[in-house]
Amino acid sequence: MTASANRPARTAPFRADHVGSLLRPKNVAVARAANVPAADLRIEEDKGIRDLVQLQREAGMKVVTDGEARRAFWHYDFMGMLTGLDMKPSSRSLPFKTEHKTPPIEAHLTGPLDFPADHPMIEHFTFVKNLAQAGEAPKISIPGPSACHFRMEPENIEYDAYKDADKLFEDIAATYKKAVQAFYDAGCRYLQLDDIFFAYLGDANQREQRKAMGQDPDWLIDRYSWMLEESIKDRPEDMVIGMHMCRGNFRSSHVAEGGYDVAADAIFNRTSVDVYFMEYDTERAGGLEPLKLLPKGHKRVMAGFITTKTGELESADWLKSKFDEASKFVDLDQLGIAPQCGFASTEHGNAITEDDQKRKLELVVNTAQAIWNEN
Repeated sequence: MTASANRPARTAPFRADHVGSLLRPKNVAVARAANVPAADLRIEEDKGIRDLVQLQREAGMKVVTDGEARRAFWHYDFMGMLTGLDMKPSSRSLPFKTEHKTPPIEAHLTGPLDFPADHPMIEHFTFVKNLAQAGEAPKISIPGPSACHFRMEPENIEYDAYKDADKLFEDIAATYKKAVQAFYDAGCRYLQLDDIFFAYLGDANQREQRKAMGQDPDWLIDRYSWMLEESIKDRPEDMVIGMHMCRGNFRSSHVAEGGYDVAADAIFNRTSVDVYFMEYDTERAGGLEPLKLLPKGHKRVMAGFITTKTGELESADWLKSKFDEASKFVDLDQLGIAPQCGFASTEHGNAITEDDQKRKLELVVNTAQAIWNEN
């Protein structure tokens, strides 16, 4: 029996969607660079997010997010707001294939993990929810449970109980289960978990690095899918869960390469995730064959054929040809379209312009209209 058996037929609210992060508004970037007081920064963020929601609306998007405008990283901000997990200065940066370096900070486990009732991202979501208009679906993207393990260097586990991996995984799952309910209670009906490390574990180099750390990469895929399912399996029937996978996104660069083959069964059949945002903009992501493992039914793959790493606009004919190819492995009715990743997984943003970003979002909407007649 798969994890999705006997589950409600939840599915993506729209065929056109996006991963969540957007280029930071200029007023927010200026305020952050000036290190203005928190209250003043909040005013600028609120203004910037209103502008971002309007941008999404004008592009035709019916899924709206805050663009992650209040964050420095797609994952570290959320993680550092958990009880028992702290972000600390480091001498290391993340290994992106670029001359640019990520800010040198690392996650540390300092005590029992928990999701606090006052986690700031609950309020971040409600701000967007209150901006959404009738017919729009407000969404928030948070890092998936695997981030709390994959981004944890062994020497940074300062809380002795978590040197037992099973105990750590159990507490991560319990923390996320609490988070899922908290977002639901705040009115969230569309929650996205960025669980990108399933894709990382399809990379030969990443697999070898894990082995060198004494971790079996296939065992990690199994444990990560267990954590994910434990986190979401008891959610209310009207809550849709999305999941994004990619191979890194920092200033238009990446970390990993390789297909979804080793993880496809785990993500499709051992979790009750409803919507899969899958990077597919280049050969870096491997072939489309793993899509054949998607179970028939309500689950949907938002195919990431449109890149956020460059401003060059994909042609409508090329996108149609990619969906023709994908439909050899999965029913077209179980597909939708989204960019392959966010436009700014960190506050630095990718090497594209705001105009490029808007044209890409419009292309997503136009493609959904052309293929599925979604207005």
